[in-house]
Amino acid sequence: MKTYIVLLGPPGVGKGTQAKIIAETTALPHISSGDLFRENIKNSTELGKLAQSYMNKGELVPDDVTIGMIRDRLSRPDCKDGALLDGFPRTTVQADVLDKLLAEFGGRVSFVPYIAASETVLVERLGGRWTCKAQGHVFHERYNPPKQAGKCDLDGSELYQRDDDKAETVKRRIQVYFAQTAPLIAYYREKGLLHEIDGAQPIEKVSADLLAALKK
Repeated sequence: MKTYIVLLGPPGVGKGTQAKIIAETTALPHISSGDLFRENIKNSTELGKLAQSYMNKGELVPDDVTIGMIRDRLSRPDCKDGALLDGFPRTTVQADVLDKLLAEFGGRVSFVPYIAASETVLVERLGGRWTCKAQGHVFHERYNPPKQAGKCDLDGSELYQRDDDKAETVKRRIQVYFAQTAPLIAYYREKGLLHEIDGAQPIEKVSADLLAALKK
């Protein structure tokens, strides 16, 4: 049977880094819903144009459009053994639809790693980023501080904090994620598929725990 993994985790937990490691270890393609949207819009596919029309009106893209993109992606040759899904599903309704879709491809969700961390940890990680005005070099107050406060090490330009890196904005993003995803986490936990990983640990430890859970 094909292997389908659904990766869950809030903003700032390092999901992108871990997705890459899982994909390399399992040889499964990493399918990010965000990347899929950008690819379809960039290539002006029918689904991409449809998605863009909703986005231009400030409306949410309907599930059937997103599912159409997922179905198209899963039908490609590199998904013959399954895939790692990242960013989809986001709701229990989407999870039910995904189950039906994967059945069409002769598989089902077999593993749902949830990389978890507290709001405090996530705000500290995301809210401490500063960007240089000249070329966009990124620093972090705690993890990668500049040698001179307020100045870029590489080009000497002034550092500023983007609106989406400010603590208030970061808190809202994280709270929205937890509120929206809580039912999905419960959904997969009830099915016995959820494997919770402590995302507050160092990257290497998170990777080790993820791969150990995957082997089981």
